[in-house]
Amino acid sequence: MLNRHALSATFLAAMTLVACGPAGDEANEETQPPTEMIVAQDVEQRLARFAPTELTADLSAVPEGERAVLEPLVSAARLMDEIFLRQVWRENPEMRARLETLDGPGAEAARVYFGHNFGPWDRLDEMEPFVGETPHPAGAGFYPSDMTKEELEAAAAADPELGEALRSLTTVVHRRDGELVAVPYSEEYSEWLEPAAEALRAAADATPNASLERFLRSRADAFASDDYYESDVAWMDLDSPVEVTIGPYETYEDGLFGYKAAFEAFVTVALEEESAALDRFKSRLPWLERNLPIPEEHKNLSRGTESPIRVVDVLFTGGDTKAGVQTIAFNLPNDERVREEKGSKKVILRNVLRAKFDQILLPIAERVLPPGQAAAVSFDAYFAEVLHHELSHGLGPGKILVDGRETEVRLELRELYSTLEEAKADVMGVYDILALIEEGELPAEIVSSLEPTYVAGLFRAARFGVHEAHGQGVVSQFNYLLERGALTVDEEGRFRAVSDLFPGAIRELLAEMLMLQATGDYEGTATFLDRYSQPSPELLAAIDRLADVPVDIRPLYPQAR
Repeated sequence: MLNRHALSATFLAAMTLVACGPAGDEANEETQPPTEMIVAQDVEQRLARFAPTELTADLSAVPEGERAVLEPLVSAARLMDEIFLRQVWRENPEMRARLETLDGPGAEAARVYFGHNFGPWDRLDEMEPFVGETPHPAGAGFYPSDMTKEELEAAAAADPELGEALRSLTTVVHRRDGELVAVPYSEEYSEWLEPAAEALRAAADATPNASLERFLRSRADAFASDDYYESDVAWMDLDSPVEVTIGPYETYEDGLFGYKAAFEAFVTVALEEESAALDRFKSRLPWLERNLPIPEEHKNLSRGTESPIRVVDVLFTGGDTKAGVQTIAFNLPNDERVREEKGSKKVILRNVLRAKFDQILLPIAERVLPPGQAAAVSFDAYFAEVLHHELSHGLGPGKILVDGRETEVRLELRELYSTLEEAKADVMGVYDILALIEEGELPAEIVSSLEPTYVAGLFRAARFGVHEAHGQGVVSQFNYLLERGALTVDEEGRFRAVSDLFPGAIRELLAEMLMLQATGDYEGTATFLDRYSQPSPELLAAIDRLADVPVDIRPLYPQAR
């Protein structure tokens, strides 16, 4: 792995120039002058950090009649790639076309890496460009590239109705005749949403499963209306051997405000036996909420608790989830109305999880943990942590009161929300596992593997970028636990979990994070991250020792060809 801190200083010295044409911009917005395409000479080494991995799904439990839906679903998922490419940057399609004409050393690697990152910025290196010199726009392709936060906030303050549209999850902001306007996704991306809707309806025609048909038809309608509530409810009720997730969900790509949802897709098959084994945790969600270490008035006891848990094998993914580091599990939908009514669905991608454990987590543990703790790392503990991380996204503050007004944590913490929420889910996952062990719901023997597996998992996540949003949350966990003595570093630079102090420190850290959310404390969250998110020399040195371990996988989907 490249040293992140050395990279910025040497980046321009390790580049190759290739002439290219002008980069266009959207109508009625400022156009850019002709530029030169610049490709990093180390692009092949960058690409090598992602291990090419074939992911196959166990289709044995999918009846022949259900398999007919897979082809149109994969077709729809491929269209999410095209939409997300434009959501990352409006000029991505033109740059992709120019890359197709590129010759010489590194040209093919640049094309593959561009596709893996959905753009010219390296998602493992703080979004530094590996093609071209354009800085990554914080607002991605959701806003004019030169728009400031202040400009949008001023427009929203002057016209509240416009402000609501500008802040919507499902609009793109343009500047026309000097004024900001909000364009619905259904209009902005109609070229791809309309055929995607046709593919979903074709799959609905092919399936004998009523719940799958209902979801597919309602989601196809949502692509035209931008109203995803009904189809989110239908997705929660989905009971089918084919588990499909498709639409605009996560807001991580919008680094300016965290308002805009990115399109993604998962075409998977359900593993019924594994899913059934986890059903018992659904009934424990109210108890887990009541057990949170915060005052009663901040606990979210009104959320729905249906919360299905699905274990699946991935057949194909598209859009946001395919960019950079691959998803191992997710918790959706994000609409608080649906979560209040029905809870949320937790989906664990078994074949992805297994591939990352074998190829990445075990080698990391051998390098950064003392031998005794490295040997204790287990797939069962890793699976449990991933499951309870996702369950934790459905626990804790969601809708809150701030100064007497109803709002949501996401809206109050803005661009800091995803950093804190992901870190909260890491910590709460461990906290809940320990609580369930005490209740006899989980076997006591998992304790010996829980702490080292968690620490090794933090290193896995830290390698995605210690200065990017999620990385800051990971580093904050390291530093907080080190400050409390729950982690120590020995003379060889190996990190050891201190069992006597670990549970108490986890509880304190979780309580602090939850109160930042419960009070919608933006400034407090910024202060917390400023204090704890700076990586220590020991952490950076340990990460450097992992240089020859893949950072992540690059998925290949042979069954979707």
